[in-house]
Amino acid sequence: MYALKVLQPETARRAAPATPPRSVRLSLTDRCDLACIYCRPHKDAGYVDERLDFEAWTTMVDGLVQAGVRRVRLTGGEPLLHRDILRVVAYLAAQRLDDLAITTNATRLEKLAKPLRDAGLRRVNVSLDSLDTARFKRMTRGGRLDVVMRGIDAALGAGFDEVKLNAVIVKGENDVEIEALVRWSWERGIVPRLLEVMAVGEGANLQDRVITTTEMRTRLDHLLVPGDPARERDRGPARYLVAREDASRKVGFISGTSDTYCKGCDRLRVASDGMLRPCLATNDGLSAADLARGGDAAAVANAVAEAWTMKPDGESFKGCTETSAAGVSMRGIGG
Repeated sequence: MYALKVLQPETARRAAPATPPRSVRLSLTDRCDLACIYCRPHKDAGYVDERLDFEAWTTMVDGLVQAGVRRVRLTGGEPLLHRDILRVVAYLAAQRLDDLAITTNATRLEKLAKPLRDAGLRRVNVSLDSLDTARFKRMTRGGRLDVVMRGIDAALGAGFDEVKLNAVIVKGENDVEIEALVRWSWERGIVPRLLEVMAVGEGANLQDRVITTTEMRTRLDHLLVPGDPARERDRGPARYLVAREDASRKVGFISGTSDTYCKGCDRLRVASDGMLRPCLATNDGLSAADLARGGDAAAVANAVAEAWTMKPDGESFKGCTETSAAGVSMRGIGG
């Protein structure tokens, strides 16, 4: 039997979505070798007691597909720390999904980029908040920029369908690099995406350092076509504008603080301990761990359907601006 978590008052306002979840983020592990200032309080922060093993993940995937999921993104913590990452990717690739992607800090991407591509991974998002060695080390609490850069080069050389860059912009820290990050990405054929600091977990302590996407766009006005940025179908919450001088180049903006994107969200998250979580901004959900370990994919699919009824409505519930978001671990839920 799966265990239903008690809904909190902040998330009780909900209406069952009309359609099943189409997109899922699988947090393969909550372990990470970095401790970014908006994500994790320190490198010694604790981890969950029990994570799903490879066999349980295959059952979880089977259940998710039965429930209607067609797009999968692997996250963490840092997913490349998972010992069976290549087996998981290969298993997912065999499901003939509409999309299969990963978000990584790239510290292990140099060696794994080509094997991941060979296993069937299609797209890669790399989290990179600074091009300055000292600032990168400070924001990640010890990360090595040169290692990440070699990982990005390996990803570009592996022939993925798309490589994107995710940069969380923090006032007084890396906001001076907004244009540099965009130009650097464009020069390499990478799609840059600029994110607001969201009030999730550690990010709740940085709300006085938020740079809104409106301000980011203002700083990039001379590079981008005028107008309102637009979402791309089945590609998440980012809104894009194209470059003035080259329409093949674009920038994505993710505004989880100044302008929430809950309405129309079709995303489910599965934490590394098997918890099905319908929303980034709450800890509500139900556990399908025992079902997955027991090999019962049909029961997992039923659990997914029940978890989906717990998804907050996108009208009155305002995502990461809700007080519940501060109690969520970004590393634990998979971002």
